[in-house]
Amino acid sequence: MGKSTLDSEATPLSTAAAELRVLLGQLRRRLREQAGPGDLTASQISVLGRIERDGPTTVTALAQIEGVRSQSMGATVATLQTAGFIAGASHPTDGRQTILSLTPACRAWIKKHRAQREDWLVRTMQAKLSPAEQKKVADAIGLLKRLVDP
Repeated sequence: MGKSTLDSEATPLSTAAAELRVLLGQLRRRLREQAGPGDLTASQISVLGRIERDGPTTVTALAQIEGVRSQSMGATVATLQTAGFIAGASHPTDGRQTILSLTPACRAWIKKHRAQREDWLVRTMQAKLSPAEQKKVADAIGLLKRLVDP
């Protein structure tokens, strides 16, 4: 069995990949810190993001996608419903199921919190990077997008 690229001697590319992975994790944590105290848990935010991206869905479908038990997802959804972030409506063809969607209040909350994180990032980039470095970051975004495109 041959050695993988990661098992072999570190190359500049593998070193860059490791550093990028660590750096993105640190950046994600810093952005999460900008949300402020008393906000939602990571799993609750994940559920809201999933519904925002994929559209209305059921508890069962959310549980499958998020890789948790339906009962656990039901508890998460119940908390989000109590907070006024998710609304449920009867399934049009299966009355046993409830279709979950984001409320207008949730959409406003998402918009506000994204703006806060983006404002922090803009201020931080302006404070720590020269205009030339800011341009390099902006130029690198296109390359990073290509890494995640299918």
